[in-house]
Amino acid sequence: MTATTLSAATTLDQRLDSAAAGIESKVIDCRRDIHQHPELGNRETRTSKLVADRLKSLGIEVKTPIAHTGVVGILKGGKPGRVVALRADMDALPVVEQVDLPFKSTVKTTFNGQEVGVMHACGHDAHVAILLGVAEVLAGVRDEVPGTVVFLFQPAEEGAPEGEEGGAALMVKEGALDNPKVDAVFGLHVTSRYPVGQIAYRAGAELAAVDSFKIVVHGKQTHGAYPWLGIDPIVVASQIVLGLQTIPSRQLDASLAPSIVTVGAIHGGVRNNIIPDSVEMIGTIRSLDEKMRSDIHARIKRTAEDIATSGGAKADVAITTGYPVTYNDPPLTEKMVPTLKKVTADVITVNPTLGAEDFSFYQQKVPGLFIWLGTRPKNQTAEEAASNHSPLFYVDESGLLLGVRALSHLAVDYLRDISRTRPQ
Repeated sequence: MTATTLSAATTLDQRLDSAAAGIESKVIDCRRDIHQHPELGNRETRTSKLVADRLKSLGIEVKTPIAHTGVVGILKGGKPGRVVALRADMDALPVVEQVDLPFKSTVKTTFNGQEVGVMHACGHDAHVAILLGVAEVLAGVRDEVPGTVVFLFQPAEEGAPEGEEGGAALMVKEGALDNPKVDAVFGLHVTSRYPVGQIAYRAGAELAAVDSFKIVVHGKQTHGAYPWLGIDPIVVASQIVLGLQTIPSRQLDASLAPSIVTVGAIHGGVRNNIIPDSVEMIGTIRSLDEKMRSDIHARIKRTAEDIATSGGAKADVAITTGYPVTYNDPPLTEKMVPTLKKVTADVITVNPTLGAEDFSFYQQKVPGLFIWLGTRPKNQTAEEAASNHSPLFYVDESGLLLGVRALSHLAVDYLRDISRTRPQ
């Protein structure tokens, strides 16, 4: 690496940081505006328009709609090169906000036939504001960008409404990574698990695959006083619940990767003295290994059906696949870790979590890196801070600037392949 090249790289780094610092207040204002006007998945019309208008004002090519309310921005640099994508999700959750803020959400809407509050309880408002900040920073240095940056503003990360497609899967299906063809993708997620100013990551499997199941146990209705005259699906369902717990705890190699099978709801019966005809249970499956994921599905079906048969009942098992494992490409991660350490000294590696993220659909198509951005106030512990999806979830906005800097540097360093230009 020549002294001239090193000087140019250093100068560009400084310009990125200076530009990011200069728009910090704008990023915070944007986040507060979106927070006060949250929208559920596939219904982010106001947010989508805000994003598209802001990108157009920066001279960035805009493609919309995509995946219902999604927006794709394309920034062509002044020099030829590869294509990198940056992603932000836009949807809120059906949660009534309990945080006392001047920009607190009071929005109400209908979700699954019920009136609900709407809140950015997972921090997607911060993601949108951060990525719009990144777009402004990179637009300001576009002549020095060696390649193309694609901005993916995605709806419905939390799931599409019943009967609709959505999220990252639909973005990919409708060509968000194709024109121009993306070479790598980066994303981040704010979290109260880590303090403000900290970045966390893990190479390989970082978040779990998530699937759902429904099991209907069919028995034979009878009087509660004479159970031998029928087949009790409640007792059989209870045995199935216990049987399912032996799958991760006794049937799988726990040293390979953690997994969870959780029954979240059971419904059956209407009176205390009537054994019902059937019982329905629903639940979630979390796994960090794709082979193990398929194995769990087969074991759930076998366990439920065989236990039901042993009690004279019948079990219908339906498993619906959800998000794949969020898998950070190891070579890409290794290459970009120096960039993370450049923007903050507080970078840690973490254990995988059994939460899930549909960013994984992008990673199935191109190498990707997904990082955690700490936004927990420093005067709170992880145990004291409200978690994502809580009505008390709170984002320390002083951490947003680091998010802008991290994504800006990741994009630029990937495009100029900083690993080749680092001094030996």
